[in-house]
Amino acid sequence: MRVSAEFERVLKYFDEDGDGKISPSELRNRLCMMGGELLFKDAEKLIEELDSDGDGFLSLEDFVKIMEAAGEDEKLKDLAEAFEMYHDTEMLGFITPKSLQRMLNRLGESKSMEQCRAMIGHFDLNGGGVLSFDEFGVMMQ
Repeated sequence: MRVSAEFERVLKYFDEDGDGKISPSELRNRLCMMGGELLFKDAEKLIEELDSDGDGFLSLEDFVKIMEAAGEDEKLKDLAEAFEMYHDTEMLGFITPKSLQRMLNRLGESKSMEQCRAMIGHFDLNGGGVLSFDEFGVMMQ
């Protein structure tokens, strides 16, 4: 697993005793220093849920997984915001050829209705003629 230096620096910040792992008390202390509140029992429970090897600590690998998951949540949020910009004005929860054409025009890209149908058809996994959020996600990858 390739780990960024940024993740290592953050882990070192939390790792007060320098053993390469984050204990519940280290997690609680650092979060409190940053203005957060976390009871010790909650810190223990959190680490227990995220600890991949069962030793009661967060390793660098555990920490990276947490940070990457947070990054995925942020990507999903961004994707949802983008989907909202494109989908139909009737709020049916789909991107139609007409709504795609309208958004592309706003972005300065003029496309015919037939071109928009073809673009949607390329990613329309169920053949419905519109893009659902899941299909939009595939398109944006």
